[in-house]
Amino acid sequence: MNEEPIDGGGGAGACGDAGPDAGDACSDAGADADLDSAMAPGFDPTLPQACPGPCVPRAPLGWSDPALLWIGPPDRAPDCPASAPSVGYEGHAGFTAPPRECPTCLCDPPDASCELPAAWRAHASFPCDVPGEVETSFAAPDGWDGACSSTNTVAAGQMCDGVLCAQSLEIPAPRVVPGSCAPRVVEAPGGPDEPGTGGSFATLARACTGTVLASCGDPGTTCTPAPPAGDSAPPEGFLTCIHHEGEQGCPATYPDRHVFYAGADDTRGCAPCGCAEPSGATCSILASAFSDVACSQFVVGVVVSSEAPICSGIVPGTALGSKSASVISFEPGACEPTGGEPTGSVALLGAATFCCRAAPEPEQAPS
Repeated sequence: MNEEPIDGGGGAGACGDAGPDAGDACSDAGADADLDSAMAPGFDPTLPQACPGPCVPRAPLGWSDPALLWIGPPDRAPDCPASAPSVGYEGHAGFTAPPRECPTCLCDPPDASCELPAAWRAHASFPCDVPGEVETSFAAPDGWDGACSSTNTVAAGQMCDGVLCAQSLEIPAPRVVPGSCAPRVVEAPGGPDEPGTGGSFATLARACTGTVLASCGDPGTTCTPAPPAGDSAPPEGFLTCIHHEGEQGCPATYPDRHVFYAGADDTRGCAPCGCAEPSGATCSILASAFSDVACSQFVVGVVVSSEAPICSGIVPGTALGSKSASVISFEPGACEPTGGEPTGSVALLGAATFCCRAAPEPEQAPS
């Protein structure tokens, strides 16, 4: 004899008649029924489901499942459509930044000085560089400021190895004491070390995903969410795309390649201003010798530059009793400015590649 089936099968009604000994089994069954209903309203796993969207080639290994991708201006980005309600990715493209303006670097004059020569010498010959001739010191004191000095006098008629000691006078070249230059910044639009700012992306990419509980007849294809009704595809419609982190090539089944980025790191700046070593400094002095110790009885006066010493002839045997010197010209030179050139770069971060199905050809109007 055939038994009549129980209304409701193994559902909640059957558990209601099972009594208190049914335990957790009936509670679990009811929960599963509610979960299935919440995930897929009206879905019957025993019946084949028609794909509500397109059936497209499956993604290669390592790529994401197909999703709907919108590309366009950030201020026109739509919400994800009902068929793919979750935002799975957002990235950017088309980064632009204003040019980095760097300052003009200059250098103040160096704080150089002209040092008076102290090691004056009398020679027992003229010119001063005769081999084997005798030298006699007529030196000024250390740290001499050029004021009248009677140190190391040479007496009138003083003899050196049988010849007159004072027949010419050698005065060394004054020495330029090099200084340093202070850098100076002019026409600075901002701090020279301040990083670049103000860049932005012109394009937003938004990938939308959703679960499609349906299959396609071809095992090499998969069912994807349907684009919203009236979608016009690029530049501001939805494309069907697969995704891979980094910059990748696209498979033949998804040939339309787009690369987007998570952000940008703008490290542009300017090299700090500095100054090279000074060069081109010169100085000249007026050096005078006198026969008395009070710098009143003039013997010789010469202009000596920092380029070379001077050998001046004098009346042989003349007394050298005192000397004086003063700076008559001084050029401290200059320093070549350094720095001020652009440094750093703009690095795009977090690259991701989207490979999309070719956009559909626009329909031709009937002729």
